[in-house]
Amino acid sequence: MHTDDMTTQQVGHDTRERALAGRIALVAGATRGAGRALAVELGRSGATVYVTGRTTRTRASEVGRTGETIEETAELVTAAGGAGIAVPTDHLDEDQVRALVERIDEEQGRLDILVNDLWGGEHLLAASVFGKKSWETPLADGLRILELGARSHVITAALLLPLLIRSDAPLHVEVTDGTAHFNRRYRDNMYYDLAKNAPIRLAFGLGQELAEYGGAAVAVTPGFLRSEQMLTHFGVAEENWRDAIALEPTFAIAESPQYLARTVAALAADPERARRWNGRSTSSGELAEVYAVTDADGSRPNAWAYFEDVVYGGKEGSPEDYR
Repeated sequence: MHTDDMTTQQVGHDTRERALAGRIALVAGATRGAGRALAVELGRSGATVYVTGRTTRTRASEVGRTGETIEETAELVTAAGGAGIAVPTDHLDEDQVRALVERIDEEQGRLDILVNDLWGGEHLLAASVFGKKSWETPLADGLRILELGARSHVITAALLLPLLIRSDAPLHVEVTDGTAHFNRRYRDNMYYDLAKNAPIRLAFGLGQELAEYGGAAVAVTPGFLRSEQMLTHFGVAEENWRDAIALEPTFAIAESPQYLARTVAALAADPERARRWNGRSTSSGELAEVYAVTDADGSRPNAWAYFEDVVYGGKEGSPEDYR
């Protein structure tokens, strides 16, 4: 566990203190799930937040969900107290990303916080990844996973970082699935393993490059995320999410998207974040302990510790022991 002599009171775990007032943020991949929650929480902290995604009120992405749109995310950011600006963007299209850079440059002149939460590949996993050897995965699906989970992140970082380093304290956040420690295990399938480890290495490498600018690059992961898509998968809503435990016992350790969002907002408000986190891989559970943040229900789940100790380590324990 990462600790040092800094107390949580120095940064505060309540992002309603507007610790990020005046800051300019971009959350790439903010249509739903962790990305939406991250954008809203940064807005609650006072930031101006550009939010991007492919699903709009007039067009759906390949994910196939029309219930969440990028325009709605921007409205939620503004309602939370920030300024939400929706810019529909396909981050695999270099021209669209360059246009996004030009717009932020023209309107703001800099970028302070870049959250790279791009994914959108869940629809490929059940049929083409889980339970399959890499050679059993259709090549087109495997390559698409790499495009969505790795190439999009590289394009976004390459084109946005020149704007980010104009900040007096640039922060680049890579969102992925699993910490570097947990992902020393093979993540089910070659394509998925590559896609979810790539952001960790991106944060590590970019941390070296941002250091001379007083910046930080950090890879973060939620635990078992109760995203809109996951709730739909189990046929439950946030209000009755525990009903899904009967179908999947490990869902008992699940966390809301707000949990990761609160922890990242606390990290962004930490004036010592570069010294403490640059180049590192961390999780909502670890950040929550360091910054005294809780989930929406007041608990503090640490899903990766639970999986490490109990599910894979054979240690006696229940999900409630890790909440």
